[in-house]
Amino acid sequence: MKTVLFVGAGRHQRRAIERAKELKLRVVAVDRNPDALGLKVADIAKVVDYADPNAVIKAVGRIKLDGVLTVSADSAVPAVAAIAAERGLPGIGVETAHLMTHKVAMRRRLADAGVPQPRFAALRTLSERHRALDEVGIPAVLKPADAGGQRGVFRIESMDDIEAHLHEALSISPTGEAILEEFVEGTEMNGIVIAHGGEQIPLTLSDRLRPPGIGFGVGWIHVYPATVYGHQLEESERVATHGVKALGLDDGIAFPQLIATPGGDVVMVECAARIPGGQMADLVRHAVGIDLVEVQLRLALGESLPDELVQPRFKQPLAIRFLTAEPGPLQTGRVVRIGSLEKVLAFPGVVQAETYLQVGEVIRPVRLDGDRRGYVIAIADTNVEALERAEAASRLVEVEVA
Repeated sequence: MKTVLFVGAGRHQRRAIERAKELKLRVVAVDRNPDALGLKVADIAKVVDYADPNAVIKAVGRIKLDGVLTVSADSAVPAVAAIAAERGLPGIGVETAHLMTHKVAMRRRLADAGVPQPRFAALRTLSERHRALDEVGIPAVLKPADAGGQRGVFRIESMDDIEAHLHEALSISPTGEAILEEFVEGTEMNGIVIAHGGEQIPLTLSDRLRPPGIGFGVGWIHVYPATVYGHQLEESERVATHGVKALGLDDGIAFPQLIATPGGDVVMVECAARIPGGQMADLVRHAVGIDLVEVQLRLALGESLPDELVQPRFKQPLAIRFLTAEPGPLQTGRVVRIGSLEKVLAFPGVVQAETYLQVGEVIRPVRLDGDRRGYVIAIADTNVEALERAEAASRLVEVEVA
């Protein structure tokens, strides 16, 4: 029996770990949180901070591994690459892992390769704010160079905004660096690309809708297929695959995020080297019939990828509506009762629904990815009808708050 190491074992990783065990693999899992859900279902569990690759290498030093991977956890990607290199296992390489997790390094490589992207400037100190704003202009987006989950992300309308938020953005970055990026208006899209043997295979391109207000960076609705069409759709696929290739990903799953502008252009916002969170693996499974977890496991083990595993089998329009509050179908407040999802799951077109809520937790207005407290996935003959179904079903979720 082959053994795989999961770096990160949270909610999203648990389902992937269970899938690995269904495929008759022995699972070792590491996470800094001793209560991580994935640790409870792994064959061997280790509590260790996966942001420290050396600590993970030491923790699993006596265990024979055949592969190493992560799901959803961007901060675990460098550790996965380092462990693979140290153990001589298949991996994306330490340099590529850095390029695909550090936004400043990523932007510079994309610029060198001629991949269209927003204007950007790196900042490490407040004294650099004038230069950065001159290079980027306003409106802009300020974010840590190497953090995820929409933590420390701010829309910038003035110099005062940079002065108010730069310290927080820098404090969240492990390397103490932030990036200011041009705010590009348009349709934001999530892409999924499989790279294998240097070839890039685009699987899905879906609209990523965001709420107004302070949570403007959170994807709260996904709609497949994307609403771009014609030449702009072709350009979106070209930019997605070009960016993946430029960042050096030869074998792996890539998560490029794009914006299609009203003028017909397409720019790359960023690109990750992992199965994304936010139910994107579920989107791919329901939309085109591809099991991303099995694909990632095969890549981690250095096994072949037959066409039936990577070529879309069908094209099913769908929508994912996340459960959020202000705006969203949930109410803010302390949760006192969570009802059954029976009505939600019985709604026409609903194929999957889940809540992450717990009695006693406080539901807050949406600002971070973690404020998404569940989801509803609905299918239909068109993406518009699928979104209508997902929206209607989400309003049937029974959550009572104080």
